Amino acid sequence: MSAVDPAHVRIAGSGAAAIRVSSDSGDRERDWRTVHLLADALARSGTSGLIGCVPTYESVLVEYDPFAITAAELTGTIESTLAGLDADRPLHDHPRHFVVPVRYGGELGPDLDRVAHLTGLAAEDVIRLHLEPLYTVRCLGAPGGSPMLDGPAFPVPVPRLASPRTSVPAGIVSVAGRQATVAPATAPGGWSGIGSTPLRILDLTREPLVPYRPGDTIRFERIDDERFEALRGHPLEAVAA
Repeated sequence: MSAVDPAHVRIAGSGAAAIRVSSDSGDRERDWRTVHLLADALARSGTSGLIGCVPTYESVLVEYDPFAITAAELTGTIESTLAGLDADRPLHDHPRHFVVPVRYGGELGPDLDRVAHLTGLAAEDVIRLHLEPLYTVRCLGAPGGSPMLDGPAFPVPVPRLASPRTSVPAGIVSVAGRQATVAPATAPGGWSGIGSTPLRILDLTREPLVPYRPGDTIRFERIDDERFEALRGHPLEAVAA
């Protein structure tokens, strides 16, 4: 067991009903595991007054009811939970794997040529680099539980759009900075859309609303127009790794 060093953890209030816990050990993977393992342990703790936990890359926002538990009491619970964590343990013993089919370019990927220009690559090389990695879901973001992924190995970060779009359709596959994602829901957005998936990712009748969790893996797969239409509306489901 590799214990969490409290010297590398910062616990601070965040407004009247939340506490932010950050890990800064200098090891990015360890920090990511620490905050997600903490969020999971707190969620399973049954702590009275705990509303929820929102983990990201190196921090977790712990939301609580101040009429049911004080900040000092919750801080004590956080500290004792951290002391029992094994920061080298994987998030899941059996991560789930997902394959996301993508039709690149054209109306479904309106910013593919922009990304190619900004990175100094040919459009086909942008696609190739986007297809190469086995991505780990780092955390869930907006809109609708988007899987936040470490981006492709482009030679430079991809700037966000100078003027964000007021509406980006569900299924858009996009990149920004050194990150990548696929949007489960229609929403405004400023990332560069390089393709789209025909699959339905968000299901409002299901709990959880999206099928993947932080720690699961995603691979993108290139498809053509015919395959896109054949898969339109099918749900995203886990497959054998």
